[in-house]
Parts: sequence; structure tokens; C-alpha cells
Amino acid sequence: MLIIDQLQKDDARLRVVAVVVLVGLLVLAGGLWRLQVMAAHRYARSEEAQSVRLVRVPAVRGKILDRNGIALAENRPSYDVNLYVEELRSSFAHEYTNQVLPNFRAQQAQNPALKVATTAETRRWWQVFSRKSRTKSGQRLTLEQRRDLQESARVAVYSNTVQAVGQSLGRPLAVSSERFLKHYRQDLALPLPVAENLTPTQMALFFERCLGIPGVDLEVQAIRSYPFGSLAAHVLGHLQRADEADNDPDPLVFRYRLRDYQGVAGLEARFDEALRGRAGVKALRVNSQGYRHQESILQPTEPGRSVRLTLDLEIQSAAERALAQVAGSSTRGAAVVMDVRSGDLLALVSAPAFDPNEFLGGMTPEEFARLNDAKLRPQMNRAVSGAYAPGSIFKIIVGLAALESGVLDPRESHHYLGYWPLPGNARSIDDTAPAGDYDFKRAFKRSSNAYFIDHGIKTGRSRIVAMARRFGLGQKTGVPIGPEVSGFLPDDDYVAELKDRRDPWTEGDTAHLSIGQGALTVTPLQMAVMTAAVANGGRVLEPRLIQEVEAGAGEVSPVPPSFPRRDAGVPMRYLDLIRAAMLADVEEVEGTGREAAVPGFGVCGKTGTAEVKQGRILVDKITWFVAFAPYESPRYAVVVVVESGGSGGHTSAPVARKIFEVIRRREAGVPSAPVVPKGSRAGVAAGVVADGTWAVAERQEGGRP
Repeated sequence: MLIIDQLQKDDARLRVVAVVVLVGLLVLAGGLWRLQVMAAHRYARSEEAQSVRLVRVPAVRGKILDRNGIALAENRPSYDVNLYVEELRSSFAHEYTNQVLPNFRAQQAQNPALKVATTAETRRWWQVFSRKSRTKSGQRLTLEQRRDLQESARVAVYSNTVQAVGQSLGRPLAVSSERFLKHYRQDLALPLPVAENLTPTQMALFFERCLGIPGVDLEVQAIRSYPFGSLAAHVLGHLQRADEADNDPDPLVFRYRLRDYQGVAGLEARFDEALRGRAGVKALRVNSQGYRHQESILQPTEPGRSVRLTLDLEIQSAAERALAQVAGSSTRGAAVVMDVRSGDLLALVSAPAFDPNEFLGGMTPEEFARLNDAKLRPQMNRAVSGAYAPGSIFKIIVGLAALESGVLDPRESHHYLGYWPLPGNARSIDDTAPAGDYDFKRAFKRSSNAYFIDHGIKTGRSRIVAMARRFGLGQKTGVPIGPEVSGFLPDDDYVAELKDRRDPWTEGDTAHLSIGQGALTVTPLQMAVMTAAVANGGRVLEPRLIQEVEAGAGEVSPVPPSFPRRDAGVPMRYLDLIRAAMLADVEEVEGTGREAAVPGFGVCGKTGTAEVKQGRILVDKITWFVAFAPYESPRYAVVVVVESGGSGGHTSAPVARKIFEVIRRREAGVPSAPVVPKGSRAGVAAGVVADGTWAVAERQEGGRP
């Protein structure tokens, strides 16, 4: 009231001052209104952006199943102990106030020049505290000293917490101050992993002893698992850590990502997009120091889709076990089982194999060295990437080409000397078949080199190569597990190139081609396609590995059955001659494939042994056996190749026999023991774990396992 009374007087200067003050108050009120009302939404959005962290959450990966729905690759729960650093703030302050700082003061009183020992990289990011603190000696703590002491307090609390968890679990845990400091600087809002993949016993110990430890929690996360270990490893492939993914929810860019994996080999890579699903998003609200306050899901994850294969777990495991019995873990080779009517691949084996589970965690130096062994090459899929000289199994192609060209009369007999003399001064080609008279059937089952060289030269290189192409050799099959090689055939372009190099194709080259040697390579899968075509009447099938892919919402997208890429166009009477000769090779006395015989199943086959030479020195042998069964109604084609074997008849044929025996029992309706996943308690109890990888109880029948 006093101010109003003064203004009512005729004092012009006082009224001017009052007007100025009033205008200033109005301007101030207008500014406040503008900030609090007009710009409120803009500042709220700015505050939101500064206090919310978007975290990428990976989806659960889809399964890979065999044709019967058994999971070959699935997800298992991994029970992990995580540390939430924000819950240790009070422990940090207590450690600093009651331990680190008093200790430093005491030491500095004795040695005023004392400095805190710590890493220089962490001295840039600690919060600035008051600079007025002094030690008891009257010396002021520098900013650098305070930051280093706070760092030491945090590391000490972290170390003590991890050690307490390890002692409670009865499991030593690694303590890394560098890892902790990096996490504190970059990912403070996220949990810090302390222990992963707890056993049931360790989980019980956690709930009994660790619930009172601050900041520690037990969480479950889905992690990839291959329950049968190395079974079908080259088909399945493996994963590697890949947090930067191309399936992020658009258009968000994440600074924070939880652990994720990406397929880099086999079907895991070929169908990675479908298997990975779509990542989700969760928002973490944090304070100015980066500690988490609240968590919410912005976008849920979309689980990956499952893929069903044509592989049959029982046949696949039988093929792997049979191949492993050649030389154990040092076996180098491949085996393929194919349905000759549909093109379905029932087994696709490469040895040696690897355990895809090893790629998900830390790998020991021994495991890493084995994976990169230059001779074993366990990561190579020999079934599709192994290019080998076929040896005598190529005589099937040579015989068909000679029959079609009219230079071979199967009833006509010829006398041979037990070797084939080459023209000029060239060395003769040895023959495993003794000297004597041979018609087509006897020459085929005795695998006479001289007989097939004689008729191969008469037929000519171009006709042999053309017949090989009609059966799919020299071409990729298109199976979706790459990298696949096409093999090699000495076509006209190759011969022209030799002529340009003044190294023309000779009769000796044709002689070697006629017995599957020289400038010729094939893959085991190609030979399975060829064998299936011989068995089914000349239909060259596209091998099918994928049966169906889940489309989402419980629906599936079936992959159509295999269709013939072409008809080989070979008269049926010639195919009948080949099939009869293949039956004789296994069931008759002089046959080289007798060790593949399965009584009552009508196995038809052809052995092969290719020599690998450096100059004239023999350095290795590639042994083959290709077969189909049963003779009366062919359904299964089996191809076996073994590196460094003895002979096709003694090394590869017995492997095929063991595979056919399993198939015959299935055909007869005899139930087989189930394949036991790696580490299964049932398998361990039964004592049937094989090489620590997978197990199966063999059924005894007729004295033969």
C-alpha cells in the first residue's frame, strides 16, 4: 500500500521507474510462459531422447529339423548370472569412503609423493567431484587422484562381488578390470555377464547362497544348441558372434545390443534370414549418470522360422558311424544316401567333422588347431566340395557310352594280357584283373582296365564326356549348402587349350579317362545323382535337401519334390545291362564289391580305386563304392569315398554295407534304437556314447552288429 500511495503523488520520476519495473515483469512472465507452455513439448522430447536407451533384443532362432521332425539344431535355455552395476552405487560409495580413501590418506601421510596406480584410459570419463577435499596432512587431493581412487573403489567392489559368486557356485570366475571399466563407460544400462550356462546344481547353489549379493541376478537366455554334436555338422553349418545384424527394426540405429549370432556356413548361413527372425526393441530409461531406472518393450521380437530337411537322423547317424569305423577321427571321406525315386538326400556325410557347439563359446587352442589342420580339413564338406578322380566307378559311364556308340557287344569275349600297352615308348597301364578272356559282365565285376581302355579308345573321348554330362557330371547339383564344386571333364575347349600349348590330347589320355583317371574329377554328390539315374531308369534328379520352410503363424511352405533336370536318354536295355553287372559285382564270386553284400536286399554296386601321383610317385589312393538297392525295386543310392584307403572293395564297400543293413532293418519294420543326443543321461547310463559326440544302441542280429 505504501508503494501505491507514493505513486499517487505527482512524482514523475517515480512513475517512470514503476513503469519500467512493470514492463520488465511482463517480459519475464512472457518468457516463462513461452518456455513452460509453448516449448514444453520440444523440451520434453529432448529430455526423453537424452534419458532413454534403445536396446536391440535378438529373436529366438528357428529350428532345423530332420524329415521326421527331430531337432538337429534348436535352442536351449542358458541360465546366466548377470551383474547390474547400478545396484552397486551404494557399495561404490561405501568402499571409497571407508576403505580406499582412508588407505590412501594413510599411505600418503607416509609418502607425500604417492600417486594412485591405475590405467590412463579411464581418467577421461569419471564425474568431477569437489576439489576442496584435503588429506590429513593438509595436501589437497587432485582431480586425477580422486578419479583414480573412485575407479579403484569400483573395481574392488566388482572383483569382490564376482569372487563371492564364484565361491558360492563352487566355480572359479574370471575377473577382468578392463572388461568392467569398458562396460561401465559404454554399456552401464545393460547387465554385465558374470557366469554363463549354469548347471542345475549351480542354479540350486545360486538360489541358496547368492540371493543376498547386491546387483546379482539369474536370467535365462535362449542359446543355439546342436543336441547331436557333430552329427550332420557340414549340412547344418555353424554360427559366429555378430551383434551388428541386417535384421534390425528399421529405421532405428542401436548403440546397445544384446548377444546375437549369425550363420556363416551350411544351412545356418543359407537360411540365416529366415532362421534369425526379427529383432525386437526395448527402451531403458536411465538417469544422467547412465544407471537404469525403468524398462519397457517397444517392439516384441518375431521368432525365426524352422526349416525341415529331407535327412533321416537314423540313416545319417548310421552313415557317420560306418565311415568313422574306417580310421576313427582321422577318417577323410564322404558318404551320400539318396532316394532314387524322389531325389531326397537321406544322408550327407563328410569326415572328419566338427562340433558346431564349439563355435558358440571359447575354443581351446587344441580345438582351433584341429579345425585348421591342413590334412584333415574338418571344415571342408567333402560330399559337395571334394573333387576326386573317380577311378573304376567311371566305367559305368564308359560302358554306357560304348554300348550306345555300338563298339561294345556285351556277349563278345576278348582276351587281355593283364595290362594295356600304350603306343610308342609310353609305359603300359597295369590291370588289377588277371590275363584272360572277358565279356562285358566279367570285365565289369573284375574291373578289368584293359577291357574298358580297349572299348573307351574305340568310343572316343568326346562321346565319353558327352555321356558323363548327360548324367550330371561336370556340373553343380545346386544343393543349397555350398560352396559346391562342379568337378572337371576334358571337354573340347580343354583339348583345344592343350593343342594351343603344343601338348595335344593323346590316345594315352583317352586310356586313362576310360578308367577314371587323368584329367577328370567328380564329387560324391554327383556320383550319387548318377547312380540314382542308373537305378531309376535314366532320370537325372535334382537332389533335394529342404523339405519345407515354416512360413510363420504355424504355416509351412513345402518345397516341391525333386524333378528330373533331364532324362539321360539312354535306352533301357543298356541300363539293364549295367544294373545286372552291378548286381554281379556284389553277389557273384569274382565281384570286387562282395563285402557290400546284404543277404536278401539285392545290393548292386561298383568299386573304384583312383591313384594320386606326383610325377611317377604314388602319394595317395582314393577308394570308392557306388551302389543302389534293392535290385528288383531300386529306392536307395549309396556313395562312399575314402581318402588314403586300401581299395574300393575292402575300404569303401564295407561302409556301404553297414548303411544298407540299417536301411534293410527299417524296410523290414524292425525298430531301431533311437539316436541319443550328446550328453544325454540316458546315453551315458546305457554306456553307448560314441566318441563323446552322439550315441546309438546297436541291435544285434545274426551275430552282426
